[in-house]
Amino acid sequence: MKLKIGTRKSTLALWQAELVSDKLNAIGVETELVEIESFGDKEQDIPIHKLGDKGVFTKALDDVLIQEEVDLAVHSLKDVPTVLLGDLELAAVLERGNPKDVLVKPKEEKGEIHRVIATGSIRRTAFWKNRFPRDEVVGLRGNVPTRIQKVDNNDWFGAVFAYAGLERIGYENRISQVLDWMIPAPSQGAIGVVSRKDTKHQEIFDKLNHSDTRTCVDIERAFLNELEAGCSSPVGAHAYIKNGILYFVGAVLALDGSRRMDIEREIPVTEATPAKGHEWANLLKKDGAVELLTHRANDD
Repeated sequence: MKLKIGTRKSTLALWQAELVSDKLNAIGVETELVEIESFGDKEQDIPIHKLGDKGVFTKALDDVLIQEEVDLAVHSLKDVPTVLLGDLELAAVLERGNPKDVLVKPKEEKGEIHRVIATGSIRRTAFWKNRFPRDEVVGLRGNVPTRIQKVDNNDWFGAVFAYAGLERIGYENRISQVLDWMIPAPSQGAIGVVSRKDTKHQEIFDKLNHSDTRTCVDIERAFLNELEAGCSSPVGAHAYIKNGILYFVGAVLALDGSRRMDIEREIPVTEATPAKGHEWANLLKKDGAVELLTHRANDD
C-alpha cells in the first residue's frame, strides 16, 4: 500500500508534507508526494482577503482528494476553512509548533521616525494598528523566502510572520521579536491532514493525531466558525492545555484596529469540547462582535 499525499509546492508546504510522510514511513506506510499549485499561490499580486475566503490555499487540494487522485492532503491548519466540502473531513492534527507571531526586521535596520510594517494578514494588520495606530501597514505576499527577501530589500521597520513557519524551514535566526501580545490565528502552528470521509485509512491517520492539539484547535476553529468569520478575518484565538486546565484567549477587532473585543476563559480539560468555542464566540456576538466584522466587510 502506498498513500499519495497532496501538498502545495511552497518550501513550507513541502516541509510539512515531508513530516507527515516521515511519520507514516515510520509506521511502515509507503508514501508519495503529489505537488499541486493552489489558486492562492498563482495569484501573488492580489491581497489574500481580496481572493475570497473559501479555501484560497486549499481548494485545489480538495479537488484532487475528491477525485481520488490523492489519499490525503497536508495543510497549515490555519488555512483550512472551518467548514469543509461535504465529502471531506479533518482526519488528523499533528502536535502543534510554536503558535506565536513574530517580527522580522531587515538585516540593515532603518530609522523609526515613520515605521512601516508589512503583512498580508488582516488579523495581523488589525492587531498591529490596535497597538501602534500611527504606524503604516503595507501588504506582503509570497512564500516565506520571498517575503524575507522583500523585508531586506525594502525600507520597512519589519514584517510579521508565523514563528512555526520560520522555524520549520530554517529561518528562526531571522526572528527579531516574539509578539506575545498578538493573539494568533485559530490553529496557527498546527498541521492538518484532510481526507475523504469514506477513507479506508482512518486508523492510520489516527496515529498522526495529537490529542491535546486537536482539542485546542477544534475549540479555536469552532470560535471562528460561530463568528461566521473566515481565515482572513481580524479574529484571534488561542487555546493551550497545562496541568489539566485548558486556557483560552480570543479577540475580534475592527479592520483598522480602532475597536477590539476580548474574551479569556479557563476550564478543566475534561470539559473542553468544540461547543465551548461556539459558546465563547456567542458571548462576543451578544456584545456586538458581528458588527465589527461586518464593518470590516463593508470597508472592503
